[in-house]
Amino acid sequence: MTTPPASPDNLRAVLFDSGGVLMQPIGGRWNPRADFEQTVLAHAPSITPEQFAAAISVGDQFFATSSSTPDYDDYHRVMLHHLGVEPTSQLLADLRREVPPTVFLETYPDVEETLEELSRRGVRMAVVSDAWPDLPDLHAGLGIDRFFEAYAISAVLGCNKPDSRMYHHASAALDLAPAQCLFVDDDPDLVAAAVRLGYAGRALCRDTAVSDVPSITSLTELLHFF
Repeated sequence: MTTPPASPDNLRAVLFDSGGVLMQPIGGRWNPRADFEQTVLAHAPSITPEQFAAAISVGDQFFATSSSTPDYDDYHRVMLHHLGVEPTSQLLADLRREVPPTVFLETYPDVEETLEELSRRGVRMAVVSDAWPDLPDLHAGLGIDRFFEAYAISAVLGCNKPDSRMYHHASAALDLAPAQCLFVDDDPDLVAAAVRLGYAGRALCRDTAVSDVPSITSLTELLHFF
């Protein structure tokens, strides 16, 4: 059966990617967290910047070959093993200890005002993100969790975008059809995948233009659809 195309007239909700759309890492690195080196050095003070760079690269490869977002401890163990550092329970606990999200994350300038206005207009919102289970807590720390009725998180669902389960989990949680939802991501390929599933889609490209899928340069442009 052919999935009916999404139409702006049918839209009732926005499904947001998180990283690169709603929030960004202070300092520019998503993973590992910005305090990774400092925490490891407290246990193994002889590790050099070059060794850290190589270990982080190995961690990136571990991410790339995982079918869903890996467990925090497994990810840290891979890098610690490359560093030759024993992944003791204390070190693993230190690496995942809670710190205020504002220490290492920030929202983009256009986020809160756009979410506020979409909420005022009665637009329903959810998040579809390749992330760890604590994403709602991070959003809470940044003051934006209140806008979202549902989360589709890869580490919880056991799959990554563009797996259809990621998108469908969010729209089903809102009790809406795909054609009633606009999906926004900074990865055009993931937007294209959503469109093939019957969602409306926009690639958020704050710095570069995209020709293959419809795009926007600021979240405030979403207000034109509602």
